[in-house]
Amino acid sequence: MRFPLSWLREWLTIEADEADLLHRLTMAGLEVEEVEAQGVGLNQLVVALIEQCEPHPDADRLRVCQVNAGGDERLQIVCGAPNARVGLRVPLIGVGRSLPDGTQIRRAKLRGVESAGMLCSARELGLSEEHDGLLELPADAVPGTPLDQLLGYPDTVVELSITPNRGDCLSLAGVARDLGALYGAPVEGPSVDPVPASLERQIEIRLQAGPACPRYCGRFIEGLDATLASPDWMQRRLRQCGLRPINALVDVTNYVMLELGQPLHAFSADRLSGAIDVRWAQAGERLQLLDEREIELVPDMLLIADQQGPVALAGVMGGNGSKVVQSTRAIFLESAHFAPAAISGRARRLGMHTDAAHRFERGVDPELPRRALERATALLLAIGGGQAGPVIEAVHAAELPARAPIALRHDRLQRVLGMSVDRSRVGTILRALGLQVEETDSGWRAIPPGPRFDLEIEEDLIEEVIRVHGYDALPTRLPRGEISLRSPSEFWVSDGELARNLVSRGYREAVCMAFGRADLYDSWSMPPSALLANPLSADLGAMRPSLLPGLVQALLENQRRQLDRVRLFEIGRAFPQREQESQRLALVSCGPAQPEQWGLPTRGGDFHDLKADVEGLLTQLGQAAVRWTRSEQAFLHPGRSADLWHNDVCVGWVGHLHPALMRKLDAAGEVIVGELALDALR
Repeated sequence: MRFPLSWLREWLTIEADEADLLHRLTMAGLEVEEVEAQGVGLNQLVVALIEQCEPHPDADRLRVCQVNAGGDERLQIVCGAPNARVGLRVPLIGVGRSLPDGTQIRRAKLRGVESAGMLCSARELGLSEEHDGLLELPADAVPGTPLDQLLGYPDTVVELSITPNRGDCLSLAGVARDLGALYGAPVEGPSVDPVPASLERQIEIRLQAGPACPRYCGRFIEGLDATLASPDWMQRRLRQCGLRPINALVDVTNYVMLELGQPLHAFSADRLSGAIDVRWAQAGERLQLLDEREIELVPDMLLIADQQGPVALAGVMGGNGSKVVQSTRAIFLESAHFAPAAISGRARRLGMHTDAAHRFERGVDPELPRRALERATALLLAIGGGQAGPVIEAVHAAELPARAPIALRHDRLQRVLGMSVDRSRVGTILRALGLQVEETDSGWRAIPPGPRFDLEIEEDLIEEVIRVHGYDALPTRLPRGEISLRSPSEFWVSDGELARNLVSRGYREAVCMAFGRADLYDSWSMPPSALLANPLSADLGAMRPSLLPGLVQALLENQRRQLDRVRLFEIGRAFPQREQESQRLALVSCGPAQPEQWGLPTRGGDFHDLKADVEGLLTQLGQAAVRWTRSEQAFLHPGRSADLWHNDVCVGWVGHLHPALMRKLDAAGEVIVGELALDALR
């Protein structure tokens, strides 16, 4: 979550310097990841009005501008920006002054024409990465006005690292709520009043997805200009938050999302046909998204559809067929509540990430859609005029997420924290965080607010109390109790001892991910038994049934970096069956059996070399009563492999990879692998 501090301070008044404010946020669990000072040095620049703009006599891409910088004399500036034109107000830095990056401006001649300064883009001022033209200032800006006064700089932009359980803090409203609790200050957001309807345009909304979408709001707005730019103050805030301004329609929806936390979507009203249905996808349906990519829909994808078919992938991205274009004059503005379970993982499955999905996956206040819709409507009408229709709302109240009350006991709070917190202080903290609190004989009964999907049990409330009260207040005490050290058993061999044995044999330890691609495991004839419902990415969707696929991928990566001799091992958990895990040791090798040495001939490693290393490990483990048989593993070469048996149980295998698998993996040379089930050998 990225935002300027000046915007946050509009929500609450606190007497605290910047350093203290940022420290409090971090200590409360909203980690400050980056702090960027913007607009420092803008007092060196002024507003300039371009009064003349003519082509350079000796350069096709340069223009010679006569500008009014508020003084009696006009300045001549040579400029290469494509948007330089008469009547434009732009930033000007004069001779002898310095840009924010320290570059000093000197009087110069460009292709024989003198230039007494420089007209600047946003990137040259350190305000954004946009560098395709001059920064265009408001048309009413007075020439000669210091740029920092005009734009409200300097300012500080803060980026918070928001954990997945705190989706409520993906908005200014959420961060301000926490900050208000930390400082005991009232939070005053923008006033949101209902916008009266000035036209009677309706549409039927049908909710057919149960609890996946229990509330859907929308309204028609007509008389809009889709080419109209948003105000400079809004564009500036969007840039500070890391978003690129597009036009007033798009910018307002993004602005309200950042401000209140509710994603919105605008449909071109003339491209909707009949009623709006919120429903699950049907097999075989397809939808072209706004990025012009056509996807095949599956039944667990939530859709917004009209009578012609799907028009949006709910909570993720709109459809290309109903998008707002330059000729659009009427829109249908959507604001809905989508349950996290209905949105979670859909965007990642399609290889995309959107701000809307990022928020809906974590949970958005189910009571927020109507308020956000009114706020966006008011902003749109204030910027570009138009007429708004009535708010059309479909709601299934029984399917809205109900927040169960949580009992917090005072003695439990004291026992968990190891300290006592005054009862009145606890109640004040919980109320400041938006909870409905009722005192009981044993403590409190609290109902979490709509956006706090992470508050479910008593310990959650205890965490809220201490993070606001302050972790610094926790007492520092030495632990009590008797510590006794057990003598190590001579029959137990630790993972560390096994690792040292392998290192002495020339292996290097690798640590691979416990997740991987399901199709990779299928290619090894090891179908994964545990698939993740909400993977970090499509490449990490299944728990590994064996250590070998990931370890061989590491070996192949080393081969691609011109290493011909690779010997790796890993000790870790594998998940061969559902709800079962096993401690494994895996080895892989390729290339010469020994490092290159001038006095010895080079010999490629083979099955017997790796089998000898495995037998060395068995000796270390004290397991002599084992037997080797012809391997039955589908991923191993049928004539160069063996299975290891102990007490009539297969506890490992060694061998060359099967040629068919080698071709699938695009592996070079011979790859020999081995794996042991340590749990069965100890």
